[in-house]
Amino acid sequence: MFSPVSSRVSFPELDSRVLQHWKERDVFRRAGTEREGAPRFMLYDGPPTANGSPGIHHVLARIFKDVMCRYKTMKGYQVLRKGGWDTHGLPVELGIEQELGLTSKRDIEEYGIEEFNQKCKESVFRYVREWEEMTDRIGFWVDMDDPYVTLENDYIETGWWILKTLWDRGLLYQGMRGTPHCPRCVTSLSSHELALGYQEDTPDPSVFVKFRVESAGMRPSIPEALDAGDTPAYLLAWTTTPWTLPGNTALAVDADAEYSVVELENEDGSERIALASALVESNISGEHRLVGTIPGSDLVGLGYSPLYSPARYGSRISRFDSGVLASADGAGDFAPRVVAADFVSMEDGTGIVHIAPAFGDEDLGLGREKGLNFVQPVDLQGMVTGDYPFAGKFVKDADPEIMDDLNERGLLHHRDIYRHTYPFCWRCDTPLLYYAKSSWYIRTTALKDELVDGNSRINWYPEHIQEGRFGEWLRNNVDWAISRERYWGTPIPIWQCDSCSNQVCIGGREELKERLGRPDALTPTLSQGEREIIDVDGLDLHRPYVDEVTFPCDQCDGTMSRVPEVMDCWFDSGAMPFAQAHYPFENSEIEREGLFPADYICEAVDQTRGWFYSLHALSTLLKGEPSYKNVICLGLILDERGRKMSKRVGNIVEPLPLLDEHGADALRWYLFTASQPGEARRFSSRLVNQTLRQVLLTLWNIYSFFVGYAAIDKFDPSQKPGGWKPENELDRWVLSELNELVAEVDRCMENYDPTNAGRRIQEFVDRLSNWYVRRSRRRFWRSDEGDADKLSGYVTLHTCLVTVAKLMAPLAPFVSEEIYQNLVCSVDPDAPDSVHLAAFPVADASLVDEGLMEATRLAMRISSMGRAARSKSGLKVRQPLASAAIRTRAPSERAYVEQVRPQILDELNIKDIELLDEESTLYRQAQEEASGEPETTVTVGHYTASLEAGYMVAVNGEITPALAEEGLARELVHRIQGLRRAANFEVTDHIETWYDGPDELAGVMRGNFSAYIREETLSDLLEAGVPPEGAKSETAKVEGQEITLAVRRV
Repeated sequence: MFSPVSSRVSFPELDSRVLQHWKERDVFRRAGTEREGAPRFMLYDGPPTANGSPGIHHVLARIFKDVMCRYKTMKGYQVLRKGGWDTHGLPVELGIEQELGLTSKRDIEEYGIEEFNQKCKESVFRYVREWEEMTDRIGFWVDMDDPYVTLENDYIETGWWILKTLWDRGLLYQGMRGTPHCPRCVTSLSSHELALGYQEDTPDPSVFVKFRVESAGMRPSIPEALDAGDTPAYLLAWTTTPWTLPGNTALAVDADAEYSVVELENEDGSERIALASALVESNISGEHRLVGTIPGSDLVGLGYSPLYSPARYGSRISRFDSGVLASADGAGDFAPRVVAADFVSMEDGTGIVHIAPAFGDEDLGLGREKGLNFVQPVDLQGMVTGDYPFAGKFVKDADPEIMDDLNERGLLHHRDIYRHTYPFCWRCDTPLLYYAKSSWYIRTTALKDELVDGNSRINWYPEHIQEGRFGEWLRNNVDWAISRERYWGTPIPIWQCDSCSNQVCIGGREELKERLGRPDALTPTLSQGEREIIDVDGLDLHRPYVDEVTFPCDQCDGTMSRVPEVMDCWFDSGAMPFAQAHYPFENSEIEREGLFPADYICEAVDQTRGWFYSLHALSTLLKGEPSYKNVICLGLILDERGRKMSKRVGNIVEPLPLLDEHGADALRWYLFTASQPGEARRFSSRLVNQTLRQVLLTLWNIYSFFVGYAAIDKFDPSQKPGGWKPENELDRWVLSELNELVAEVDRCMENYDPTNAGRRIQEFVDRLSNWYVRRSRRRFWRSDEGDADKLSGYVTLHTCLVTVAKLMAPLAPFVSEEIYQNLVCSVDPDAPDSVHLAAFPVADASLVDEGLMEATRLAMRISSMGRAARSKSGLKVRQPLASAAIRTRAPSERAYVEQVRPQILDELNIKDIELLDEESTLYRQAQEEASGEPETTVTVGHYTASLEAGYMVAVNGEITPALAEEGLARELVHRIQGLRRAANFEVTDHIETWYDGPDELAGVMRGNFSAYIREETLSDLLEAGVPPEGAKSETAKVEGQEITLAVRRV
């Protein structure tokens, strides 16, 4: 039979018992092995990095992964869910730099690449125990016995194979681009990494600079309006990056726009300034004279004086020739000029754009197109080079000095502060530079249409992500910069000849062996400096070991050495569908084996430009299709005040203390149901506790109530008669609601919507407690042996609890298991020994009665409105009333009211119901009092009426002496029940009760309501007088009169 269940429960202790049960029964492993041969359901688990302890946002992602896997297991699928560890990349390196006190790449190389990478390797498993504990405690079932690890040679080898495949198809190339570059980390960033670090409202200098027209340049002559003899003429340009001005080699105009030349007076005389006519008013505020206008096309070709001559300040001058960068001859070959460009805006600035090809991809492209000079007076660490007055300073620190210098030379028209959204390094928080340099790229733009088309076949939750955030990202796709000038990562497997620059891409260890297999394929080693054959099978494929590997060039007599870059760590994680299976070296038929594509992935919404993108890009490039079918994007977790959580603010919530306090199910349930998955959700311990009380404790109290009374009556679920159909209206109603719930929850879960599934279960649990159980209590209290109605109640409530346990199992796996073990496994030895191995419930449509559900829901609504009217009038719920007048919204609902009349009478503690029609005077008067408010409570005579959405419930507030006496009896029952609770009696305990009070109250206790009081309080004895020693007693005030009550358990 059922084990006893206390109404007092510690959910953390319950979690511990259930975890032990799962471990002893090997339930997780069996969830897979017992479904061998069944259809497969594949989860791709986005790999975390264990160089830091897990946070609450990691809990959120893991439970949303877990819930669908548990559901699919119960639906009969064999669920594959391999865990993994992300071990490479800049985040890991930065952590080690901080630990070792290193501040630059030079520091790392002096420390030693081998030693540095070893430290990185050790750090990525530092918090594995904390991650495993969190994963275990929250009930996330994932295979961590054989995880994929991105630093392992097999994983790296698959990455090499991917790059080789792309190389062979012409989709991997080396090119000079204006790349987002972090001067602190001294490496490029990809476009999706760039998107992770934008900061709003970033202040930057807003600088308007004058460039003096020097000559006609490539034009026959200087336009007349600018040619004023000794009066200097300038072109006015705008920039927010003064540090790029030493790299200026051109000014861009809109050839089709009109430009104005205005004359201004200053301390040194007059000057003329050219700028777009549309922007004169916003830039020229003082007195000025319009000299004339010039078509933009007439400015093209003009020469001007450089602000900083590169030859004078020791900067190298290059020039684009047919798109290729070549060295220039020197100062004489430096000729800045005006060019036309289609990106010049007339919305802000001056209509003249400062062009520095070394510092921007758009500028670089224009430089190639127009054959411009190229000057790069800033190094990769963001320091100004050369002999400039501000040389040796970081570019942002050089800004003020550059502005001051230009101002002293009369070349600064005006300055301001410009606030805008600017990219920062997503890991070290350093402002990024757009820096022209050579990097390795994957040509994702070549498959733009395929990427967009594949996205249309993915089911996104929330749906708007598909065409919104993710779709927009794909439509504006740029080539993927995958190389990083760093140390700890998957080495790019490209070898280049030191003589002829021939390049080869190596696709795996066997290919490398072939290159090294000839007798002349000798390579120096770092440790000994002597020439020997490398053991490729035993070689760690990381730097610096792989950097040792050299081999002869097959195009000349040179030596092939590996290029120094490593891969973007997002490439590692995006490769996981293939690399976790060591494809194609093993598991060469991943589609047939159900390993590709994934049925489901889930991470935070910012991964649309991170992992979601890298997965999608690589699978489209390799397989021509998406790597996942369904994806849930999760919103941010905020603190209770709606602020983003951060260590600086001090509002971080650690998951393990929360689990110790509330248990896993309360945390899971809150995170599932607090908001839709893609929305931000406020979070705090208080909110989790609120969920625990509203949902889990409500369910537990129902469960405890059932087991307590079932034990008294020795109820056995096998007593359920064959072909049993409930006759009691409450039983029929709740089973109808239950089966509708089963269908709705199943539909939600099939649609990857655990949020609404949980909310529907929560609504049902509330109705089960506050309507079914509360209205059925007297059925269970009856002591009649063989009572068919009581048996029906037991069967019904047992069915509800077992079904709810199964429905809740994917969302709240611990309490569901506890209930299932006691209500199913304890009485049925043939049942699956875990709720998570059981089949998900199937709705029985024959038990669904739409009419009865509508009628009962109407009864609930009327009862709620009636209680609101009572509250407004100050009438206690325990005080019986003569009647209530009810007006339904639709005439057809009057029949429903009659159907549930007994329930409404009982709920509202009234003796009669009066149904009103449209023309009722009482309803018309109540409407007038409401003054058009759709939901309110008003008083009409001795009636208090609650109005809501076309309904009205008006309670009659006249109290007769008989009603008053009955009200006292109910109040005394309430006091005795409170005393029972204070004495810590179980709800099933029978008691003896004593009382001592004034005649009016004593008369109620021994008069007409004596039997009612005894039945309601389970009092076998109800007697006036002094209670025996040891009885629990209290003196209470009832309607202003004192009475002493005492109780003792029988």
